[in-house]
Amino acid sequence: MEEDTDFRIRFSSLCFITDHVGFHGTIKSSPSDFVVIEIDEQGQLVNKASDEPIYKVNKILPGPNNLAKKTNLDPQNLSFEERSNQEVNTLAGCSGDDQNYEPGSEKEDTIEDGTSKSEEENIDVLGSLLDEKTNELLNQFACDVKEKWNSKTELIGPSSEFSLGRILDKNQRAILHSAIRQKFPFLITVGKNSEIVVKPNLEYKELCHLVSEEEAFDFFKYLDAKKENSKFTFKPNINKDHRKAVHHFINKKFGNLVETKSFPEPNYSADNPKVVITVRFREKAHKHRKRSLHECQERKVIYTAFTLRKENLEMFEAVGFLAIKLGVIPSDFSYAGLKDKKAITYQAMVVRKVTPERLKNIEKEIEKKRMNVFNIRSVDDSLRLGQLKGNHFDIVIRNLKNQINDSANLRERILEAVENVKNKGFVNYYGPQRFGMGRKVHTDQIGLALLKSEMVKAVQLFLTPEELDDPVNRAKKYFLQTEDAKGTLSLMPEFKVRERALLESLHRFGVTEEGCIQAWFSFPHSMRIFYVHAYSSKIWNEAVSYRLATYGSRVVEGDLVCLDEDIDDEHLPSSKVHLVTEEEESANTYAIHQVVLPVLGYNIQYPKNKLGKWYQEVLSRDGLQTCRFKIPTLKLNVPGCYRKILKHPCNLSYQLIEDHDIDVTKEGSHIDEATLSLLISFDLDASCYATVCLREIMKHDF
Repeated sequence: MEEDTDFRIRFSSLCFITDHVGFHGTIKSSPSDFVVIEIDEQGQLVNKASDEPIYKVNKILPGPNNLAKKTNLDPQNLSFEERSNQEVNTLAGCSGDDQNYEPGSEKEDTIEDGTSKSEEENIDVLGSLLDEKTNELLNQFACDVKEKWNSKTELIGPSSEFSLGRILDKNQRAILHSAIRQKFPFLITVGKNSEIVVKPNLEYKELCHLVSEEEAFDFFKYLDAKKENSKFTFKPNINKDHRKAVHHFINKKFGNLVETKSFPEPNYSADNPKVVITVRFREKAHKHRKRSLHECQERKVIYTAFTLRKENLEMFEAVGFLAIKLGVIPSDFSYAGLKDKKAITYQAMVVRKVTPERLKNIEKEIEKKRMNVFNIRSVDDSLRLGQLKGNHFDIVIRNLKNQINDSANLRERILEAVENVKNKGFVNYYGPQRFGMGRKVHTDQIGLALLKSEMVKAVQLFLTPEELDDPVNRAKKYFLQTEDAKGTLSLMPEFKVRERALLESLHRFGVTEEGCIQAWFSFPHSMRIFYVHAYSSKIWNEAVSYRLATYGSRVVEGDLVCLDEDIDDEHLPSSKVHLVTEEEESANTYAIHQVVLPVLGYNIQYPKNKLGKWYQEVLSRDGLQTCRFKIPTLKLNVPGCYRKILKHPCNLSYQLIEDHDIDVTKEGSHIDEATLSLLISFDLDASCYATVCLREIMKHDF
């Protein structure tokens, strides 16, 4: 593999966990020497023909008859942070993931004050859909919100939201949204890619400044239940200015949904001038909602799933080419993971607004670009990054040789190395693909500029040319010299989809701070956040090297360990991360394979030993000591996660072969070692890198 000197330096400084000698060899001599096949959430290889959907479907729980419906808060009333990159439940929403649940034509009791028939139903629903621990944490989160409001503490930081995790069944999500809002009207629920996040309802808090908490509680339950022909009445109040403030609040926040009227009490008189505010659903809006729902069912968003096979093609280039052929934009494609360029890769993808028939029609055209699509079928939703179990690799390592000054038998060296990593694992570094292979600029440098809101610098880094005399680098060089986006666009080859999209935006909006912000929006969200993740990945690599150099394989006080072996790293909640105590260190309670380190973000805790101090020094070094890992201008929020420092390859098998495929294990075979190649196959969890596993096996930086 051709790589830059800086990258060699970066990776040669990384640690090994095993102590064998290793060997030399060449990987990726051709794309067919490196085959990557995605493993879906059911553990199936995506290159196998299948009519099954690519999503795991949980068992269907009892139907939602007689359960309260979901809330109908207008998304324009939610804060920017709550709207950003999330699916918000809306009254008029008709398609997409967690939208309003319509229970059909069954009749419901109409209750004048808007309260639900019984809270017991919601309690039972939460108990049946959530495990005991999650239910307990949800109740604790609700209590914490109320306590902070009562203590006048601002709701900031990680505690201001609580994730229930991913609920893959759509009906279960609909029931959960409704049950939580009915039990806790002072909370809102937001759905994003099958995940339900619970947050404080700031509108509830605002209403509590105008009316009693009891009234606010009942009002939001009424609003959530949206029972037809029902009404809600606030307590009488003689203060006209106060009533005016309540009218104004409700009409401003929910005016498209309800209307308010003031009526005198039945015993109204000059001596007793009490007036009440009554709220009722707008008839037109309610009818329009039903029409909209019907219309949206007719115009339901189309999602087509397929398996993409590509050869020696960059991921984003492949997506850009498919988008052009299908007449959509790159952000209409979703996928579970990024794949190598110099390889043959198979991965699951979903495209919006394209029918299966339309996709099948371009099969012949895309073959010229070394792409194929199959397993084409309709599905209900898009994919998200990380929505896979892992990847299967079939790799050929050629030109096998001993390390310099190693005279041992090569076959024995290879056997020792493979078995050692099979049993002990490898250091779970992020691999070269995470950072790009440029000689001058890496993706993590662009990510750092974005985190520091240096938008112009980030664009300049993205368009920095390499020391190569080809059309792409000549165009980039011209841009840095002139900042002439239009002229650069005429020089940039058609196949450089990302560069051209960026340049088109710069031509339209200008090479200014605001223009560069708009230019980044020419990339889909997954691509924008990729650069920020690259920076976090680089720091994690440095952190694990420092951790192993400082403490070795011992688990020490202040380390973070994972308490649940079955949870995927990328979705490891903080509740499953434990801080090692002095007593646990002395008792050797935990093993090195349980240790995790945080990947930077706003919702992680740091180790309480030398590692914690190291993280703070690195953030200070890079000018991020005050960074909240949120970039509102680009709608990027980076919560962070935890990653195990060691991983093991699974289902590992290997075979030594000659160039002519003669099995070298056959007794009596005479083999010239220079002609040996190693065929090795294994599975890795999502976000693990085969090149990193091979590096540990071979003790060789490619």
